[in-house]
Amino acid sequence: MKNLAPDIFRKRLLVEGYFTIPVDEQTLIHFFQHFTTQLSMRTYGAPIVHTTSGEGKAANQGYDAFVPLIDSGIYIAVWSQQQFLSAIIYTCKDFSEAEALSVIQTYFGITETASTLF
Repeated sequence: MKNLAPDIFRKRLLVEGYFTIPVDEQTLIHFFQHFTTQLSMRTYGAPIVHTTSGEGKAANQGYDAFVPLIDSGIYIAVWSQQQFLSAIIYTCKDFSEAEALSVIQTYFGITETASTLF
């Protein structure tokens, strides 16, 4: 991807994986608190969690969740039936990708994961 604004620092990490813990709205709210504390990220608003239950295709039921960061934000999509999640950490602050991946894997009990830094 062409870097259109090389003078603006930004870091994006996409993490996907199969989780092994029960995931609901409170799990996601707690995850955001845990993750931001572990990686020294600051939020400026409460997490927003939407359940997709009853909307759209049955295979796509789950959650969409977001927390705004002082330096951008974190989004998570959860497919409950498949026990699969996709998380995007987008910041204008540097962070350790290895630590971010480890926190996500450990918190959600992820057994199989893929990640991309872009």
